[in-house]
Amino acid sequence: MKTSKSSSTAIRVFYVSLLCLTLLLVSSVLMTYSQLPSLMSRHPSTSLPPEQTATTSLGKAVAAQVSMQPGKTGIYMLDDPYDAFAARMVLAQMAEKTLDIQYYIWRKDLTGTLLFEALHEAADRGVRVRLLLDDNNTSNLDDILAALNAHPNIEVRLFNPFVRRTHRWLTYLTDFSRANRRMHNKSFTADNQATIMGGRNIGDEYFGAAQEVQFADLDVLALGPVVDEVSKDFDRYWASNSSYPAQLLLPKVEAYTVETLDAAASSIERDPAADAYTNTLRRSSLIHQLQNASLPLVWTSAQLASDDPAKGLGKAGPKGLLSDEFVRIIGTPRNSVDLVSPYFVPTAAGVDAFAEIANNGVRVKILTNSLEATDVAAVHAGYAKRRKALLEAGIKLYETRRTTSLPKKSWAASHFGSSASSLHAKTFAVDDTRVFVGSFNFDPRSVMLNTESGLIIESPVIAKQIDTAFKVGIPANAYEVRLSDTGQLYWLEQVDGKTLRHDTEPGTSLMQRAVIEVIAILPIEWLL
Repeated sequence: MKTSKSSSTAIRVFYVSLLCLTLLLVSSVLMTYSQLPSLMSRHPSTSLPPEQTATTSLGKAVAAQVSMQPGKTGIYMLDDPYDAFAARMVLAQMAEKTLDIQYYIWRKDLTGTLLFEALHEAADRGVRVRLLLDDNNTSNLDDILAALNAHPNIEVRLFNPFVRRTHRWLTYLTDFSRANRRMHNKSFTADNQATIMGGRNIGDEYFGAAQEVQFADLDVLALGPVVDEVSKDFDRYWASNSSYPAQLLLPKVEAYTVETLDAAASSIERDPAADAYTNTLRRSSLIHQLQNASLPLVWTSAQLASDDPAKGLGKAGPKGLLSDEFVRIIGTPRNSVDLVSPYFVPTAAGVDAFAEIANNGVRVKILTNSLEATDVAAVHAGYAKRRKALLEAGIKLYETRRTTSLPKKSWAASHFGSSASSLHAKTFAVDDTRVFVGSFNFDPRSVMLNTESGLIIESPVIAKQIDTAFKVGIPANAYEVRLSDTGQLYWLEQVDGKTLRHDTEPGTSLMQRAVIEVIAILPIEWLL
């Protein structure tokens, strides 16, 4: 018996040792194939000073307007999805010197392909194009990006890239800390004279071209001094230790050439659905106003707020964080805070902070996605477990309905609803004087993990529009969440002049609500 038992123990030890050795070898192989390339061969480049692009068509158009508003920035709110796409196309077409473009997501769809082709055409005209994409959402773009990068006037870089171009999830096993940190910034800058910043990525769902999911989103077009701030910030990200030249990672371009991209764009343009979309764009008055320098702008002071790109490697200090910039630039709210955030996860600390603001007599109103409208259920779970505490603190909560009936062109609709199925705009107004528009979600991921950016705009005019939306458009097109005397949540909905009450989350099933309750228990809030 002793011999048998000893033999059995030896066998178990052998298999455990073999398993450990196998795991060690697999880990070693994965690490070997996940080693990032050296950045020693990376060529430096920077944005051109505004005075070097002042003679371009765009520079002359901007100068004519800026000269009448010295020291101020011109702001145009891109609340309409068609205008938002048209503005990017016009900037790409008008650019004569440089295009600096930074995005978290770029889809291989109608709008994404048309913009890729616009960048290629600009490069053919001699425009220097620098394209910086977060690598988390480029899995089907390698051929296109390699083809663009092969153009002598286009350089593509990938932020926190995946060395393995297939089975990318394996990188999370070997390099989780870095792979979990993403570049969420969005900017589109032409000739260092005009820039677009905000919440939109590049894809049909952001520009009113998708057949199913549509996002209600918000960007701003800016002219004037703040543009150079955006360009210098782009340079920081371009030169950061997370930014890798595409040729170090992507396969050689053979099967997919720039001519193939041209053909894909031409094919899309001949498609009846695409033709209907582009015809809608041609009717946009914004195109003519941009080209003729007649765009009705709000002239005011504006500042860029942006994370230190070192945050992408977990190396940014507290003073390099966007959240610290908010405190420095905005200060302490005195009268009101109107917040719009599609992925709102306040955490316990955030609830305490909002409660303290409300306890000081500040009116706090928050709009986020309802469970029926959200595209990220886990994030809704992180918000849902904080609703009661927020309401008990006197904060007003609204949740976007999946569909609304407001006309597309209305401010409240186009910002925070219209026919969109999900809210994606990220903005807030403080004391009816200062407004932030950018990529920042009020969630742990935006605060601690992802890099973010946006503009803080001193404008009572714009701030008042957001306040009006909360007073008129949002209550008519969102659920207001309330707390009963017995401490139970209920939702109020305005329909045809009547108020409907829902005692469970409207538009959801028992199974959906059960899943949210389970997710809310999990210790994953820091990842949301």
